[in-house]
Parts: sequence; C-alpha cells; structure tokens
Amino acid sequence: MQKALSHAGFLVGGGGLLLIFLVALLAPWLSPHDPYYQDLSMRLADPVWSAEGSWHHVLGTDALGRDLLSRLLHGLRVSLAISVGATLISIVIGSTLGIAGGYFGGWIDNFITYVVNVKLALPSLLVSMSLIAVFGASIGSLTVILGILVWDRYAIVLRSVTQQLRSQEFVHSARAVGASDLRILLKEILPNVANHIIVIASLEIGIIILIESVLSFIGLGVQPPTPSLGLLIAEGRNVIFFKPLLVVVPGVAILTTVLAVNLAGDGLRDILTPEGRNV
Repeated sequence: MQKALSHAGFLVGGGGLLLIFLVALLAPWLSPHDPYYQDLSMRLADPVWSAEGSWHHVLGTDALGRDLLSRLLHGLRVSLAISVGATLISIVIGSTLGIAGGYFGGWIDNFITYVVNVKLALPSLLVSMSLIAVFGASIGSLTVILGILVWDRYAIVLRSVTQQLRSQEFVHSARAVGASDLRILLKEILPNVANHIIVIASLEIGIIILIESVLSFIGLGVQPPTPSLGLLIAEGRNVIFFKPLLVVVPGVAILTTVLAVNLAGDGLRDILTPEGRNV
C-alpha cells in the first residue's frame, strides 16, 4: 500500500481511470439530455464558451441537433463496456491456455504454443473486420470478437510463469498430499499468477478501446444511433472544418482514457513486480 501511495504515475492514472469509470457508470444521470433526441432547429449549436452558446447545450450539438455532452457520456459508457467485456473474455481464454500449457507441458503445451503462434501471425484488426462483416456489427458481437482476438499476451506470459511455479516446493507439497491437478491449478497456481493477469488486463483495456474506436470510425463497430467514442469522431468528420469540436472532444476522451489506463497499468507493474523499476 505504501508503495502504491508513493507512485505518482499510478495515483494519477488510477485516479483518472476511477473517475472515468464513475462518469461512464453514472452517464444516464449525468447526461443533461437524451443522447438520441434530435432537434434540427438546434443543429451544430455552439458550446457554452462561444458568443452564441448557452448552458442548455454545454458542448453544443451535432449535425442532427443531438446534445454532444450527453452523447459523449453515453459513448464513453458504451466504449468502456465493450473494452471491459472483451478483456474479461480474453482473460478467460488466454489464462486458461497459458496456465494449462505451462503446467501440463508435453503435447498440450506444444499444441497451445502452436495455437499462440498462429494467433500472433494473424493481423488482429483485419481479422476483426472480417469477422464483423460475417457476424454483423453489434455491441455483443464486437465484444466477443475483440475478446477472442487479444488473448495471446495472457497465454504467453502465464505459460512462462506457470512453468516456473510448477517446480516450486508448495506445488510439490500439494501434489504429495493428494491434491488433484485441478485443485493445484485453482488453489496454488492461479493465486500466484493473479498479479500478472491484473497488469496485462490494465494495459490491454487501452488497446481494445483503440481497436473499437477504429472499427466504429470506419463503420464496422457500434452502429448509429448508439454512440461510442469512435462513432462520434466519424459523425463529426463531415463538419470538421466548421465544428472541429465534434471531433476534438471524443478524440480527447479517447486520449485521456487510454493515457489513464496506461499510467495505471505501468504503475501496477512497478508495484506488483518485486524487481520493478525505481520510481
């Protein structure tokens, strides 16, 4: 705890990330307007700090007269929901394969290593585009597809760590008293690799947010009128020269979220790794 409180990067990133998640969670109550409501008489309204702006639409409106602040809050909520859901799926897949390969070895390890090598040879973004084109673009399908495309880092790291742990005395002791392989994996191995899972997940969330934003920007991610950070940029690009704020605001939201995730993840790596770098 003392090391965490003395790590500036972790405090800034973790605090920012906590605030972002809190804002996304409370989006339905924080939004001043319905994010789907269109008022063409108020299309492309200026933000409050502009001479013609008003507090009725703090950040202005988009080309269809929808409140930008409300769509931003709900878009952040959707993007984070997809990234967290995809991260949980990737944790289950990658951790299961990595721990199994590292613990059992032999043909199981060889097969899992082959699967990981095949996965690493595939361009994740292009594969995700192909799968979405086949199964359709929805929040559910996007979450599942991203989840099954970003598990390789968990498998690689946990395989290596598990190979070291299986030769430790506490594992031999558990096996000597008659513990089954499943019990050893759940009670002995998993708790000792949990810190690695947390660190990897904290970094992977930012990557998934960027991939989701790219897919939504090109029309293969979240479909309108449902807002997401990438879709908000896509919707504002047609009027970028007249209302750059429609692109700048969601872009800054993506930058801030990914930066907070990376700072928190980097701080976790320093805190949880005994041989971590000096702060």
